Amino acid sequence: MAYLAAEDRYDAMRYQRSGRTGVLLPEVSLGLWHNFGDTHPLETQRAVLRRAFDLGVTHFDLANNYGPPAGSAEANFGTLFAQDFRPYRDQMFIATKAGYGMWPGPYGEWGSRKYLLASLDQSLTRMGLDHVDVSYSHRFDPDTPLEETVGALDSAVRQGKALYAGLSNYPPEAITRATALLKELRTPYLINQHPYSILQREVEGGVLAASADAGVGFIAYSPLAQGQLTDRYLAGVPADSRMAVGHFLTRDALTDRKLTLLRALDKLARGRGQTLAQLALAWVLRDPRVTSVVIGASSVAQLEQNIAVRDTPPLTEPELAEIDRLSAEAGVAIP
Repeated sequence: MAYLAAEDRYDAMRYQRSGRTGVLLPEVSLGLWHNFGDTHPLETQRAVLRRAFDLGVTHFDLANNYGPPAGSAEANFGTLFAQDFRPYRDQMFIATKAGYGMWPGPYGEWGSRKYLLASLDQSLTRMGLDHVDVSYSHRFDPDTPLEETVGALDSAVRQGKALYAGLSNYPPEAITRATALLKELRTPYLINQHPYSILQREVEGGVLAASADAGVGFIAYSPLAQGQLTDRYLAGVPADSRMAVGHFLTRDALTDRKLTLLRALDKLARGRGQTLAQLALAWVLRDPRVTSVVIGASSVAQLEQNIAVRDTPPLTEPELAEIDRLSAEAGVAIP
């Protein structure tokens, strides 16, 4: 059956400006990292994408190596885009990235001009697009001149293959240097993307400030710490969980101190009438410098539960202080 987007899709989602740019992004964006490769049914992916768009999610975050296998998330998105979303292209904000290992040999990763521009061409082919809305350098390359990496992002924009440039996983000092280079080139620079959650707060040590100083937005990935900040692990490690598989998240991550913290946070969340995941998302969004959070979803139900954070009240100062206290007791580094 042909897809027709819900007429009321923009009524409830909140949209926030990305820094001092003209772009508004939804408070909650959909990331196509773990759940959109060839290991997940295409019809489930279709259902999640359709429901996300119907709920006002306009921003879809990809990267060249998302899958598994690498490239399959973009290819699957391209299939579903062609079938369902092409009429809505101008209502969608689509991002991709390049920086991590994608193909064998010396030109398949990091930040060279050759890699970034070749990868973007491949990404556009897989997705069936003539341009993306933002093209990211996915990680800082200490062995390539920053001028070269930034120049490649500028070329992507000037060639019409991306509307904006973005940086991901860059340290504060590199963000500051890249900002000056992009300003000199007059390249539209939109946003920085980094991990940020109650359990991982390194960006408070300079990345958030550098983003604000640059006048760009900040988007948080892994706001649920790859599922740790959900009810998934409150009773231990389920056999079918990401932690049990041990690909990006391993069993030794769930220490006794962390489990105590997760259970305390869950109790706090239930006292607020929300899930632990909703509490974790609300916590990241408490900072006005945060434009959006990128969530993953393996089902429509999971997607709906997390997007419902928009319907929960903001955290109070005493609640924020309690989260800091509990986190410090558990050994979370708080800059």
